[in-house]
Amino acid sequence: MSDDARPQPDGEPGAGLYHSPLHERHLALGARMAPFAGWEMPLQYTGVVEEHQAVRQRAGLFDVSHLGTLDLVGDGAAALVDRLLTNDLARIGPGQAQYTLCCDESGGVVDDLIVYLEADDRLRLVPNAANCAAVAARLRAAAPSGVQVLDRHHDVAVLAVQGPASDAVLAAAGLPTDLPYMAWTRAQLLGAEVTVCRTGYTGERGVELLVPAGHAGAVWDLLLERGAQAAGGAGLQPCGLGARDTLRTEMGYPLHGQDLGPDISPVQARLGWAVGWGKPDFVGKQALAAERAAGPSRVLWGLLAQDRSIPRPGMAVLRSGEPVGAVTSGTFSPTLKVGVAMALLAPAVADGDAVEVDVRGRAGSFVVTKPPFVASRPS
Repeated sequence: MSDDARPQPDGEPGAGLYHSPLHERHLALGARMAPFAGWEMPLQYTGVVEEHQAVRQRAGLFDVSHLGTLDLVGDGAAALVDRLLTNDLARIGPGQAQYTLCCDESGGVVDDLIVYLEADDRLRLVPNAANCAAVAARLRAAAPSGVQVLDRHHDVAVLAVQGPASDAVLAAAGLPTDLPYMAWTRAQLLGAEVTVCRTGYTGERGVELLVPAGHAGAVWDLLLERGAQAAGGAGLQPCGLGARDTLRTEMGYPLHGQDLGPDISPVQARLGWAVGWGKPDFVGKQALAAERAAGPSRVLWGLLAQDRSIPRPGMAVLRSGEPVGAVTSGTFSPTLKVGVAMALLAPAVADGDAVEVDVRGRAGSFVVTKPPFVASRPS
Protein backbone atom coordinates (compact mmCIF):
# COMPACT_ATOMS: atom_id res chain seq x y z
CA MET A 1 0.00 0.00 0.00
CA SER A 2 1.32 3.41 -0.91
CA ASP A 3 1.20 6.51 1.24
CA ASP A 4 0.28 9.79 -0.44
CA ALA A 5 0.80 12.90 1.66
CA ARG A 6 -1.89 14.70 -0.32
CA PRO A 7 -5.55 13.62 -0.48
CA GLN A 8 -6.88 12.84 -3.92
CA PRO A 9 -9.98 14.76 -5.11
CA ASP A 10 -10.70 12.34 -7.94
CA GLY A 11 -10.91 8.66 -8.81
CA GLU A 12 -13.68 6.05 -8.65
CA PRO A 13 -15.64 5.57 -6.49
CA GLY A 14 -15.99 8.91 -4.79
CA ALA A 15 -15.15 11.03 -7.83
CA GLY A 16 -14.68 14.66 -6.85
CA LEU A 17 -14.14 13.81 -3.18
CA TYR A 18 -10.93 14.23 -1.20
CA HIS A 19 -9.26 11.10 0.10
CA SER A 20 -7.50 10.61 3.42
CA PRO A 21 -3.84 9.50 3.32
CA LEU A 22 -5.24 6.22 4.71
CA HIS A 23 -7.72 5.68 1.88
CA GLU A 24 -6.03 2.56 0.46
CA ARG A 25 -5.84 0.99 3.90
CA HIS A 26 -9.56 1.53 4.45
CA LEU A 27 -10.32 -0.21 1.16
CA ALA A 28 -7.99 -3.09 2.02
CA LEU A 29 -9.87 -3.55 5.32
CA GLY A 30 -13.16 -3.77 3.43
CA ALA A 31 -14.52 -0.47 4.70
CA ARG A 32 -17.82 0.77 3.37
CA MET A 33 -16.97 4.25 2.17
CA ALA A 34 -19.31 7.23 2.06
CA PRO A 35 -19.11 10.94 1.19
CA PHE A 36 -18.82 13.31 4.14
CA ALA A 37 -18.21 17.06 3.94
CA GLY A 38 -16.40 16.74 0.61
CA TRP A 39 -14.33 13.71 1.64
CA GLU A 40 -14.77 10.00 1.02
CA MET A 41 -14.40 8.44 4.47
CA PRO A 42 -15.06 5.01 6.04
CA LEU A 43 -18.63 4.69 7.30
CA GLN A 44 -18.07 1.25 8.80
CA TYR A 45 -15.82 -1.81 8.57
CA THR A 46 -17.53 -4.73 10.31
CA GLY A 47 -20.71 -2.95 11.41
CA VAL A 48 -21.70 0.16 13.34
CA VAL A 49 -22.94 -1.68 16.43
CA GLU A 50 -19.85 -3.88 16.69
CA GLU A 51 -17.54 -0.89 16.29
CA HIS A 52 -19.55 1.17 18.78
CA GLN A 53 -19.35 -1.60 21.38
CA ALA A 54 -15.62 -2.01 20.79
CA VAL A 55 -15.09 1.63 21.81
CA ARG A 56 -17.33 1.36 24.87
CA GLN A 57 -15.76 -1.94 26.01
CA ARG A 58 -12.17 -1.96 24.66
CA ALA A 59 -10.71 0.47 22.13
CA GLY A 60 -11.35 1.73 18.63
CA LEU A 61 -9.22 3.50 16.03
CA PHE A 62 -10.75 6.25 13.88
CA ASP A 63 -9.43 8.09 10.86
CA VAL A 64 -10.84 11.61 11.12
CA SER A 65 -8.42 13.26 8.72
CA HIS A 66 -11.31 15.15 7.14
CA LEU A 67 -11.08 17.49 10.14
CA GLY A 68 -9.28 20.72 9.29
CA THR A 69 -6.00 22.01 10.68
CA LEU A 70 -5.14 25.72 10.85
CA ASP A 71 -1.89 27.05 12.30
CA LEU A 72 -1.77 30.65 13.54
CA VAL A 73 1.71 32.08 13.87
CA GLY A 74 2.96 35.54 14.84
CA ASP A 75 2.65 38.26 17.45
CA GLY A 76 -1.00 38.77 18.28
CA ALA A 77 -2.13 35.26 17.25
CA ALA A 78 -3.71 34.45 20.63
CA ALA A 79 -5.40 37.85 20.81
CA LEU A 80 -6.87 37.24 17.35
CA VAL A 81 -8.29 33.88 18.39
CA ASP A 82 -9.71 35.35 21.61
CA ARG A 83 -11.40 38.11 19.62
CA LEU A 84 -12.84 35.81 16.93
CA LEU A 85 -13.87 32.79 19.02
CA THR A 86 -16.22 32.56 21.97
CA ASN A 87 -14.29 30.80 24.72
CA ASP A 88 -11.78 32.59 26.93
CA LEU A 89 -8.18 31.58 26.21
CA ALA A 90 -7.21 32.90 29.64
CA ARG A 91 -8.86 29.77 31.04
CA ILE A 92 -6.05 27.59 29.67
CA GLY A 93 -2.26 27.74 29.34
CA PRO A 94 0.39 26.38 26.97
CA GLY A 95 0.03 22.66 26.43
CA GLN A 96 -3.73 22.73 26.88
CA ALA A 97 -6.62 22.55 24.42
CA GLN A 98 -10.04 24.18 24.52
CA TYR A 99 -13.43 23.60 22.95
CA THR A 100 -14.74 26.84 21.47
CA LEU A 101 -17.10 28.30 18.87
CA CYS A 102 -16.76 30.59 15.90
CA CYS A 103 -19.89 32.73 15.74
CA ASP A 104 -21.11 35.41 13.37
CA GLU A 105 -22.40 38.81 14.52
CA SER A 106 -25.92 37.41 14.96
CA GLY A 107 -24.68 34.74 17.37
CA GLY A 108 -25.09 31.91 14.85
CA VAL A 109 -22.44 29.21 14.95
CA VAL A 110 -20.12 29.15 11.94
CA ASP A 111 -18.31 26.18 13.48
CA ASP A 112 -17.32 24.49 16.71
CA LEU A 113 -13.67 23.57 17.03
CA ILE A 114 -10.70 22.76 19.25
CA VAL A 115 -7.88 25.25 19.93
CA TYR A 116 -4.41 23.98 20.85
CA LEU A 117 -2.46 26.68 22.69
CA GLU A 118 1.33 26.54 22.45
CA ALA A 119 2.19 30.19 23.08
CA ASP A 120 0.74 33.64 22.50
CA ASP A 121 2.31 33.62 19.05
CA ARG A 122 1.55 30.01 18.08
CA LEU A 123 -1.76 28.16 18.14
CA ARG A 124 -3.38 25.34 16.21
CA LEU A 125 -7.09 25.12 15.43
CA VAL A 126 -8.96 21.96 14.43
CA PRO A 127 -12.28 22.90 12.81
CA ASN A 128 -14.82 20.66 11.10
CA ALA A 129 -14.14 19.64 7.51
CA ALA A 130 -16.99 21.53 5.89
CA ASN A 131 -16.25 24.75 7.79
CA CYS A 132 -12.45 24.91 7.71
CA ALA A 133 -12.34 27.37 4.79
CA ALA A 134 -14.97 29.63 6.40
CA VAL A 135 -13.10 29.74 9.71
CA ALA A 136 -9.80 30.43 7.92
CA ALA A 137 -11.38 33.24 5.91
CA ARG A 138 -12.72 34.93 9.04
CA LEU A 139 -9.37 34.68 10.78
CA ARG A 140 -7.48 36.06 7.79
CA ALA A 141 -9.91 38.95 7.37
CA ALA A 142 -9.35 40.01 10.99
CA ALA A 143 -5.66 39.12 11.32
CA PRO A 144 -3.12 41.90 11.94
CA SER A 145 -0.17 42.10 9.57
CA GLY A 146 2.11 40.07 11.83
CA VAL A 147 -0.16 37.01 12.06
CA GLN A 148 -0.20 34.21 9.48
CA VAL A 149 -3.14 31.82 9.14
CA LEU A 150 -1.75 28.65 7.56
CA ASP A 151 -4.08 25.97 6.19
CA ARG A 152 -2.63 22.53 6.99
CA HIS A 153 -5.83 20.63 6.14
CA HIS A 154 -4.09 18.38 3.62
CA ASP A 155 -0.75 18.17 5.43
CA VAL A 156 -1.96 16.70 8.72
CA ALA A 157 -3.84 13.45 9.30
CA VAL A 158 -5.97 13.09 12.44
CA LEU A 159 -6.38 9.70 14.14
CA ALA A 160 -8.36 8.97 17.29
CA VAL A 161 -7.76 6.11 19.74
CA GLN A 162 -10.81 5.86 21.99
CA GLY A 163 -11.99 3.45 24.67
CA PRO A 164 -11.17 2.13 28.16
CA ALA A 165 -8.18 0.16 26.78
CA SER A 166 -6.76 3.17 24.92
CA ASP A 167 -3.95 3.70 27.44
CA ALA A 168 -2.73 0.14 26.90
CA VAL A 169 -2.76 0.66 23.13
CA LEU A 170 -0.86 3.93 23.36
CA ALA A 171 1.72 2.51 25.76
CA ALA A 172 2.29 -0.46 23.46
CA ALA A 173 2.94 1.97 20.61
CA GLY A 174 5.33 4.07 22.72
CA LEU A 175 3.04 7.08 23.12
CA PRO A 176 2.34 8.99 26.36
CA THR A 177 -0.67 8.01 28.47
CA ASP A 178 -0.45 10.37 31.45
CA LEU A 179 -1.96 13.53 29.98
CA PRO A 180 -4.79 15.28 31.87
CA TYR A 181 -8.05 15.76 29.99
CA MET A 182 -7.75 18.45 27.26
CA ALA A 183 -3.96 18.58 27.55
CA TRP A 184 -1.57 17.92 24.68
CA THR A 185 2.07 17.19 24.06
CA ARG A 186 4.40 16.19 21.24
CA ALA A 187 6.04 12.80 20.86
CA GLN A 188 8.37 11.17 18.37
CA LEU A 189 6.96 8.12 16.61
CA LEU A 190 8.48 6.32 13.63
CA GLY A 191 10.62 9.33 12.84
CA ALA A 192 7.72 11.78 12.87
CA GLU A 193 6.56 14.39 15.37
CA VAL A 194 3.08 13.47 16.56
CA THR A 195 0.78 15.74 18.58
CA VAL A 196 -1.07 13.75 21.25
CA CYS A 197 -4.14 15.35 22.84
CA ARG A 198 -6.33 13.87 25.56
CA THR A 199 -9.64 14.51 23.86
CA GLY A 200 -12.18 12.85 21.58
CA TYR A 201 -15.79 12.69 20.45
CA THR A 202 -16.96 9.46 22.11
CA GLY A 203 -17.15 10.15 25.86
CA GLU A 204 -14.49 7.50 26.49
CA ARG A 205 -10.90 7.88 27.60
CA GLY A 206 -8.63 8.36 24.62
CA VAL A 207 -6.59 10.69 22.50
CA GLU A 208 -6.53 12.36 19.13
CA LEU A 209 -3.25 12.17 17.21
CA LEU A 210 -2.20 14.83 14.71
CA VAL A 211 0.27 13.14 12.37
CA PRO A 212 2.16 14.42 9.30
CA ALA A 213 0.13 13.07 6.38
CA GLY A 214 3.07 11.23 4.87
CA HIS A 215 3.55 9.22 8.08
CA ALA A 216 -0.13 8.48 8.71
CA GLY A 217 -0.08 5.02 7.14
CA ALA A 218 2.87 3.83 9.19
CA VAL A 219 1.34 5.17 12.41
CA TRP A 220 -2.02 3.54 11.59
CA ASP A 221 -0.29 0.20 10.95
CA LEU A 222 1.73 0.41 14.16
CA LEU A 223 -1.32 1.18 16.28
CA LEU A 224 -3.25 -1.77 14.83
CA GLU A 225 -0.27 -4.09 15.25
CA ARG A 226 0.60 -3.07 18.82
CA GLY A 227 -3.06 -2.82 19.78
CA ALA A 228 -3.77 -6.39 18.71
CA GLN A 229 -3.14 -7.74 22.22
CA ALA A 230 -3.33 -4.52 24.23
CA ALA A 231 -7.07 -3.97 23.66
CA GLY A 232 -8.23 -6.79 25.89
CA GLY A 233 -6.78 -9.42 23.58
CA ALA A 234 -9.48 -8.67 21.03
CA GLY A 235 -7.47 -6.24 18.94
CA LEU A 236 -7.82 -2.54 18.27
CA GLN A 237 -10.99 -2.19 16.20
CA PRO A 238 -10.93 0.15 13.18
CA CYS A 239 -14.08 2.27 13.44
CA GLY A 240 -15.96 4.38 10.93
CA LEU A 241 -18.03 7.53 11.04
CA GLY A 242 -21.21 5.53 11.69
CA ALA A 243 -20.00 4.47 15.14
CA ARG A 244 -18.56 7.93 15.72
CA ASP A 245 -22.08 9.31 15.26
CA THR A 246 -23.82 6.83 17.58
CA LEU A 247 -21.12 7.31 20.23
CA ARG A 248 -21.34 11.10 20.18
CA THR A 249 -25.16 11.02 20.21
CA GLU A 250 -25.16 8.87 23.35
CA MET A 251 -23.02 11.62 24.92
CA GLY A 252 -25.24 14.44 23.66
CA TYR A 253 -22.28 15.98 21.83
CA PRO A 254 -23.59 18.40 19.17
CA LEU A 255 -22.93 17.99 15.46
CA HIS A 256 -22.56 21.19 13.48
CA GLY A 257 -25.24 21.44 10.82
CA GLN A 258 -27.72 19.51 12.96
CA ASP A 259 -27.57 20.45 16.65
CA LEU A 260 -25.93 23.85 16.17
CA GLY A 261 -25.30 26.07 13.18
CA PRO A 262 -25.88 29.52 11.71
CA ASP A 263 -29.49 29.41 12.95
CA ILE A 264 -28.79 27.57 16.23
CA SER A 265 -26.89 29.63 18.78
CA PRO A 266 -24.71 28.44 21.68
CA VAL A 267 -27.44 29.64 24.06
CA GLN A 268 -30.02 27.42 22.37
CA ALA A 269 -27.59 24.49 22.18
CA ARG A 270 -26.67 24.66 25.91
CA LEU A 271 -23.09 25.60 25.09
CA GLY A 272 -22.90 28.70 27.25
CA TRP A 273 -20.03 27.03 29.15
CA ALA A 274 -17.93 27.46 25.98
CA VAL A 275 -18.57 31.22 25.92
CA GLY A 276 -16.30 33.68 27.71
CA TRP A 277 -19.08 35.93 28.94
CA GLY A 278 -16.60 38.02 30.93
CA LYS A 279 -14.36 38.82 27.95
CA PRO A 280 -14.45 42.47 26.85
CA ASP A 281 -15.61 41.47 23.39
CA PHE A 282 -15.79 38.72 20.79
CA VAL A 283 -17.70 38.31 17.55
CA GLY A 284 -21.37 37.70 18.36
CA LYS A 285 -21.15 38.68 22.03
CA GLN A 286 -23.80 41.39 21.89
CA ALA A 287 -26.37 39.15 20.21
CA LEU A 288 -25.63 36.19 22.49
CA ALA A 289 -25.78 38.30 25.65
CA ALA A 290 -29.15 39.68 24.57
CA GLU A 291 -30.50 36.20 23.84
CA ARG A 292 -29.19 34.92 27.15
CA ALA A 293 -30.86 37.76 29.04
CA ALA A 294 -34.19 37.37 27.27
CA GLY A 295 -34.13 33.56 27.30
CA PRO A 296 -33.82 31.45 24.14
CA SER A 297 -36.84 30.70 21.97
CA ARG A 298 -35.88 27.01 21.96
CA VAL A 299 -33.52 24.76 23.91
CA LEU A 300 -31.61 21.60 23.00
CA TRP A 301 -32.77 18.62 25.07
CA GLY A 302 -32.27 14.88 25.01
CA LEU A 303 -35.08 12.44 24.27
CA LEU A 304 -35.09 8.86 25.53
CA ALA A 305 -37.45 6.37 23.88
CA GLN A 306 -39.97 4.53 26.03
CA ASP A 307 -40.86 2.11 23.24
CA ARG A 308 -39.19 0.71 20.13
CA SER A 309 -39.22 4.01 18.21
CA ILE A 310 -36.02 5.14 16.48
CA PRO A 311 -35.93 8.95 16.06
CA ARG A 312 -34.31 10.66 13.08
CA PRO A 313 -33.39 14.30 12.34
CA GLY A 314 -36.30 16.46 11.26
CA MET A 315 -39.02 14.44 12.97
CA ALA A 316 -41.63 16.56 14.76
CA VAL A 317 -41.86 16.50 18.57
CA LEU A 318 -45.28 16.95 20.20
CA ARG A 319 -46.51 17.30 23.76
CA SER A 320 -50.16 16.47 24.40
CA GLY A 321 -50.65 16.53 20.64
CA GLU A 322 -49.25 20.04 20.17
CA PRO A 323 -45.99 20.67 18.24
CA VAL A 324 -43.15 21.75 20.56
CA GLY A 325 -40.05 21.24 18.41
CA ALA A 326 -38.09 18.91 16.17
CA VAL A 327 -35.41 16.23 16.41
CA THR A 328 -31.94 17.43 15.40
CA SER A 329 -30.01 14.15 15.91
CA GLY A 330 -31.46 10.72 16.51
CA THR A 331 -30.32 7.11 16.44
CA PHE A 332 -30.56 3.68 18.03
CA SER A 333 -28.33 3.50 21.11
CA PRO A 334 -26.25 0.29 20.96
CA THR A 335 -25.49 0.71 24.68
CA LEU A 336 -29.04 1.26 25.94
CA LYS A 337 -30.78 -0.73 23.18
CA VAL A 338 -33.37 2.05 22.69
CA GLY A 339 -33.76 5.15 20.56
CA VAL A 340 -32.12 8.38 21.72
CA ALA A 341 -32.22 11.85 20.25
CA MET A 342 -31.41 15.49 20.65
CA ALA A 343 -34.15 17.97 19.85
CA LEU A 344 -34.72 21.70 19.86
CA LEU A 345 -37.79 22.23 22.02
CA ALA A 346 -39.93 25.14 23.17
CA PRO A 347 -38.72 26.71 26.45
CA ALA A 348 -41.86 25.55 28.26
CA VAL A 349 -40.79 21.91 27.86
CA ALA A 350 -39.03 20.61 30.97
CA ASP A 351 -36.86 17.74 32.12
CA GLY A 352 -38.97 14.61 32.66
CA ASP A 353 -41.82 15.68 30.38
CA ALA A 354 -43.47 12.99 28.28
CA VAL A 355 -43.48 13.80 24.57
CA GLU A 356 -44.23 12.09 21.30
CA VAL A 357 -42.09 11.94 18.19
CA ASP A 358 -43.82 11.58 14.83
CA VAL A 359 -41.97 8.51 13.55
CA ARG A 360 -43.28 8.18 9.99
CA GLY A 361 -46.86 8.84 11.02
CA ARG A 362 -46.73 6.90 14.28
CA ALA A 363 -46.49 8.56 17.71
CA GLY A 364 -43.37 7.28 19.46
CA SER A 365 -43.19 7.68 23.23
CA PHE A 366 -40.22 9.61 24.67
CA VAL A 367 -39.12 11.30 27.90
CA VAL A 368 -37.26 14.61 27.90
CA THR A 369 -33.88 14.36 29.63
CA LYS A 370 -30.54 16.10 29.77
CA PRO A 371 -27.69 14.15 28.11
CA PRO A 372 -25.44 12.28 28.37
CA PHE A 373 -27.57 9.17 28.00
CA VAL A 374 -24.73 6.95 29.24
CA ALA A 375 -21.92 7.78 31.67
CA SER A 376 -19.05 9.81 30.28
CA ARG A 377 -15.52 8.51 31.04
CA PRO A 378 -13.14 10.86 29.21
CA SER A 379 -10.41 11.28 31.86
